[in-house]
Amino acid sequence: MATDDINLAERPGNLLESHKNYDPRIISFYFIVAALLLTLAGGLAYRQLARVGDYAGAERQQNQRRIIFPGPRGNIYDRNGQLLVGNRHRFAILLHLDELKAELRREHIRIYKNYLAAGDKKDVPADSQLKQIARVTLVQRYLDQVNAITGREDRVDAVDLRRHFDRQLLLPYTLVDNLSLKEYARLIEGLPVRSPLEVYASNIRSYPYGTAAAHTLGYVRPDNEVEAEGFPGEDLTTFKMKGTAGKDGLEKWFDLQLQGEAGGRIYRVDPTGYKINPPLESRAPKQGRHLTTSLDIDLQLAAEEAIGDQRGTAVALDVATGEVLVMASKPDFDLNKFSPRASAEFVADMTQRGAWYNLALNGFWPPGSTFKILTTIASLRRGTITPTEAIIKCNGTLRVGNRIYFCDNGRGHHGDVLLTEAIAKSCDIYYYEAGKLTTPSGIAEEGRRFHLDEPTGIELPGEGHRMTMPDPEWKKRTQKESWVPGDTANMAIGQGFVLVTPLQMACFVASVARGEIFTKPTLVHQPNRPPQHTEPIGLKPEERRALLEGMMGCATYGTAKTLNAPAYQIAGVTIAGKTGTAQKRVEGGKNINFAWFICFAPADKPEIAMAVAIEGDTAGESLEGGRYAAPVAATVLKKYFEKKSAPARRVISPFKTE
Repeated sequence: MATDDINLAERPGNLLESHKNYDPRIISFYFIVAALLLTLAGGLAYRQLARVGDYAGAERQQNQRRIIFPGPRGNIYDRNGQLLVGNRHRFAILLHLDELKAELRREHIRIYKNYLAAGDKKDVPADSQLKQIARVTLVQRYLDQVNAITGREDRVDAVDLRRHFDRQLLLPYTLVDNLSLKEYARLIEGLPVRSPLEVYASNIRSYPYGTAAAHTLGYVRPDNEVEAEGFPGEDLTTFKMKGTAGKDGLEKWFDLQLQGEAGGRIYRVDPTGYKINPPLESRAPKQGRHLTTSLDIDLQLAAEEAIGDQRGTAVALDVATGEVLVMASKPDFDLNKFSPRASAEFVADMTQRGAWYNLALNGFWPPGSTFKILTTIASLRRGTITPTEAIIKCNGTLRVGNRIYFCDNGRGHHGDVLLTEAIAKSCDIYYYEAGKLTTPSGIAEEGRRFHLDEPTGIELPGEGHRMTMPDPEWKKRTQKESWVPGDTANMAIGQGFVLVTPLQMACFVASVARGEIFTKPTLVHQPNRPPQHTEPIGLKPEERRALLEGMMGCATYGTAKTLNAPAYQIAGVTIAGKTGTAQKRVEGGKNINFAWFICFAPADKPEIAMAVAIEGDTAGESLEGGRYAAPVAATVLKKYFEKKSAPARRVISPFKTE
């Protein structure tokens, strides 16, 4: 023992050194802990500082909701400032659900206690069912207040209410839609000032003239995809009040212009989804831009009254500019029936009557003898006929190939007829021969030159492409058959495979009136619109004179001589026109007849051009167009010149046109 103590005492330096050394493993541990602490601090700093915007955005998306309100649509006017389409108020009773939270809780508790008092606790419905019962009971209580004031007996739709709570809690619930003015007045007076019930006025489309120009103006339907461009909160959960979108006619074509600018609000919401007032952001909706059409409502009404209960159409154009003054199609429908939505009964009735179709735009019919004006131009330009030459003697019949063709159903015996009389009296025999001399390809080429083989490009949706300007190559390609002489005879008088629309024929006769080959129609009015000018037809002065004299003769002593009746005469105005009757075979083997009349006036200085087509079931080429179609045109022309000679009428409207 003593020896060991001495040895230790002799080595004091070694003992001191052993106390000063550090274990390397402990040093490494310190560094690891420090690194971990730095990493943790960096992560916390990154989340608290660098990603503070992300967390704020997530919180914003969770706590805020956006509501979009559609703007009123713009108005539509006629060329003289008469309101054709506007907006009217539609009144409804809304219930603001966010104001019922406390009542709903009390109702929930009351119903729960009633179940407990009435039976065993195990018979109490689930909490979700109790909530639904409480909602229906409370909402019906408020609806009963409305019923007591209005005299109605409405009941709450439980399924609809549940859907609203689940999907659109931020929006007020519509208790009663489409209140009458009397009910509206009673509710305004009878409801308490501080009530979750609100009498709400929305805008729906209004058509002051009902059925007038129905196919042209078009209609709207409810639209759930309302957008508010430039309004913040696109990343938020968004609720949209229903708007409208154009579905036909001008309402559809100019939908972007007519659509109002949507407004919106952004609200904070509590954990249960109810909004907290006041809104964080708010923008009021604005009305859409107005549209001034080229239509003249006075002429439009005259045309529709003249067509009456017949199935047909009338189109009138300003000769110089191509602006459409009239576009009437019958049968028609009351546009107001589409506001706010069309009933199933109304839709079924329209379908049964065939009232959906705009016949001016999509009536693809053979033009009958009105087409003889084109055959005349094609023949004159190719030198196969002249105004002073009787190319054939009309004895009432003509053999073409293996068939006998008649003139005016065999009653016409025009003899050595010249061009002017052939037009005025619509001599088929003359035009059978003219067609043979000019050839079907020559006639088709002229038809394409007048753009009768393609849509007009008017500002309306749905203009079809089924117009046909046939020739031998067309028949071989589409019918897989060869062209025969009878095809040429039919084509020369606007029958056979030729198909055009009444709008095309209106453009055609307006072009003839100007002595040019194309008229671009438009439904937009511009007060200072310059006249249209296209390629000249290319007739010699004497040829054009013979053509016009024949068309004037049609309206005086020819096939439209019914216009000499006092009811149709227009003092100081001469009409240049051409009648026609055509047949078209439809499904079931039935032949549909069409009475046509195309014209312009005054003949010496044309201002207005028209095409009228009436469906009928009586054959007869020379008289039918003059009997059924010409009076419609004469009625519109008479109204046009009466308005022109009358003192200017100032229209005072509460709406400013643009």
